[in-house]
Amino acid sequence: MSENEGDVRQQVEIYQRIVLRYEELDEQIDALLMAHDGRSDRMSPEDHSRYRDLARQRDELYNEMRALEQRLLSDEE
Repeated sequence: MSENEGDVRQQVEIYQRIVLRYEELDEQIDALLMAHDGRSDRMSPEDHSRYRDLARQRDELYNEMRALEQRLLSDEE
């Protein structure tokens, strides 16, 4: 295996871990919303703060996923 293949494999593994964490956060957000009839405006201040924090983390992971996708796709060319 060449050094480049090892680097790509490592990036793919990182990507997979990010996707799993993204999905975990998404499930937590969904559960929190479902507990409040799908509406964030019905959440307590504590739950709303948690909801916003989870959403921020999920957004950051999404951005990481997109950046890694771009790197991986550019490596293929």
